[in-house]
This record gives sequence, C-alpha cells and structure tokens, in this order.
Amino acid sequence: MGGVIVVFICIIGAIIWGIMAGKKRRDEMTLLAERLGLSFNHERDYHLADRYSFLDKLRQGSNQYAYNIISGTYQEHQLAAFDFHYETYSRDKDGKRETHHHHFSFFVLTLPKHFDELTIAKESFFSKIAQAVGYDDIDFESHEFSKKFVVRSKNKKFAYDFCNARMIEYLLGHPDISIEVDQNQLAVGYNHCLKVEQIIPHLNRLVEIRELMPDYLFSE
Repeated sequence: MGGVIVVFICIIGAIIWGIMAGKKRRDEMTLLAERLGLSFNHERDYHLADRYSFLDKLRQGSNQYAYNIISGTYQEHQLAAFDFHYETYSRDKDGKRETHHHHFSFFVLTLPKHFDELTIAKESFFSKIAQAVGYDDIDFESHEFSKKFVVRSKNKKFAYDFCNARMIEYLLGHPDISIEVDQNQLAVGYNHCLKVEQIIPHLNRLVEIRELMPDYLFSE
C-alpha cells in the first residue's frame, strides 16, 4: 500500500512540475517576443502544422500541432519559430498500446521564390542503411562535408548551388543543423525543444543560412 502511495505522489509531482515548467517557458517566450517586436501565441495550432505539412520533419507521427509560436519580421525576413508535437505508438509486453509524445523546436523562414525540395542532415546509422538500399545522397568535392552530411534533392544543380563553398564551411562549423528547403520555405529543425535563451542564436543561424544562398538563385 505504501508503495502505491509513493508512486501516486511521484506522478502528481511530475504533473505539477510539467505544468510549472510549461508556464515558465511560455512566460519567458512572451517576454522574448516582446523584446524582438514579434507576435507570440502559446495555444496549440493545428493549422500551422497543416500549412507546413510539406516539410518532412512535420509529417511524422500523428496528433501534430505547433505551440509557443513566435512569428513576424526579424532582420527583414518573415519567419516563425515554434515548438512542435507529434505522437507515436507502441505496445508494451502485455500488448497494451503506449503513447509516446515527441517535442522539438522548429524554425521557418519564407523565401521570395519557390524551390525544389532539398534536405541536408547529419550523417547517421539510418542514413547509411538508406544509402545501402538505393537512397543515394549527393556527393561534393569536400570529402569532409560528404562524410558528415547527407544531402538529397531531385534537383542536383540546386543542391550544388545551395551547398556552395561558403555554405559548406558554415555547415561544417555547425554540424547539429538539419536543413530543409521546399516550396518557398527554408526550415531548420532540432530533435528537442531548445532553451529559451537559445532561440535568438538559432534565429540568427536561420538568417545566416538564408544570406549564404547565392543571389543568382533568386534572379534565375
């Protein structure tokens, strides 16, 4: 009986901690948005998830929604930064379905032109398996870059133009970045929710990546 009470208290404590941590994050993001002159909305937004559903990272799992959304004009670029949620499911040893909640940070910048899809991600065990069964990535003269990153696009010319020498140098210095370009969106995603104090540096990263795109891509 005592063990059950301890477990119950731990569960209640975890719920209270989660609520308080969520409120603290919302409050800090509200202040951040005000400081940057941007809009902020902490409510779950399923429409935003639908609007960007063509982006691979936002098509995972089910019950997808954005929340803690910061949006507006930043350094002359229209962009949005938000937390994102989706669910996956599994079965425990007794066959009961378990729900797994996934949360991560995502940044999107609107481009003045539409482009073919391009993805750039850190090389991983699973990407090597994909290559082994025919999902080849694009190779570059920089062997270090080709070894560390998987680049995929049906438009190889665009991939080479995007991954120019300056971009390659930048990405080698920031190996944690995963980039996707599709339609008129440039997106950067992470595998967890960033701390609030990390948001401005990552907004700046997104702008820096945009500015490393050659001007001729927008005039062709």
